[in-house]
Order: sequence, then C-alpha cells, then structure tokens
Amino acid sequence: MSIAEIKQTAEQKMQQSMEAFKNSLSKIRTGRANPGILDTVQVDYYGSMVPISQVANVSLLDARTVSVAPWEKGMGPKIEKAIRDSDLGLNPAAQGDLIRVPMPAMTEERRKELTKVVRSEGEHAKVAVRNLRRDANDHVKRLLKDKEISEDDERRSQDEVQKFTDRFIAEVDKLVASKEQDIMAV
Repeated sequence: MSIAEIKQTAEQKMQQSMEAFKNSLSKIRTGRANPGILDTVQVDYYGSMVPISQVANVSLLDARTVSVAPWEKGMGPKIEKAIRDSDLGLNPAAQGDLIRVPMPAMTEERRKELTKVVRSEGEHAKVAVRNLRRDANDHVKRLLKDKEISEDDERRSQDEVQKFTDRFIAEVDKLVASKEQDIMAV
C-alpha cells in the first residue's frame, strides 16, 4: 500500500465516521419534530420486524408534529403500538388512517441530559477519528520499517494525516455546538 492510498483510505474512513456521527445526532430529539426520529422504531409486518419507513410514509405536519400514513389499512394500530412501546417517550394519536405523533415540550432537565448525550456522541466520533489517524500512521511506520519510504516521506504523510484529523475533529466540535444550541433553544 502506498502513502497516497493510506491517506486516501484514512480520509474516506474519517468521512464515514462523520456520516455516522451526523446520523446519530439526527436521532437525538430536540423540541422540533424530525421524521428521522422514528427510524429506529421497528413494527411487526406479517411476522418480521421492519422499520416504520418501510410500511408507511413518515413526514412532518408542522414544527412539532410528525405524521405517519400507513400504506395498508391494517397497519395503523400496529404502527401506533410500536411508536408507543418505543423508548422515545412519544404518544401517537390515530385520526382515521393518519397517525399523528406530537413532540412533547422538553423540560430544562431533559435538555441538559440531551446535551450530555450529544457531548458523549461527539467524544465517540473524535475517538473514532483519532483511531483512524493511529491506524494510518502505523501503516506509514510499517512502510518506513520495511525501507519502502524515507523518513522525510513518513514525517510529511503523518503531518497530512494530522491535518485531516484536525479538520474532522473541528467539524465534530462545530456539530456538537450546533446541536447543543438547538436543544437548549426553548
């Protein structure tokens, strides 16, 4: 593996870590409704558990209400039960075929708990990025040990990998600050 391949692989994996972090942030509930909040909820569909998005249309009615429109008549009560039984603390209400899921207002205490969760997720993302940096540097050191590259090349590539790392960690910090601000907004 060449230095260029090592750097490219490290950067791609760091980008994947960022995508995973953004995805996990989108599932943390703020006061506003977000259709992505129901992504983790599984519903029984003819004996197999599937995500709600595979049996219904999930969209926003307004800033505080998510609507779920099942594609089949008999799925309404099952979806409603799955949302109610999830650990999200939501209370869906059926209106004919449409299920309305209002987002309850959050207490100050709950907001502070969520900011801790966001910081924790941010730390996990930073650790993942740093682990990828370590792996890339280990590959480069192995190339140096096998005398395939010079010490100058090793130093240069480690500096470049550090620049990627710094860029991704700064992005994590920015996303954490933005999400905290979102959560604390009343």
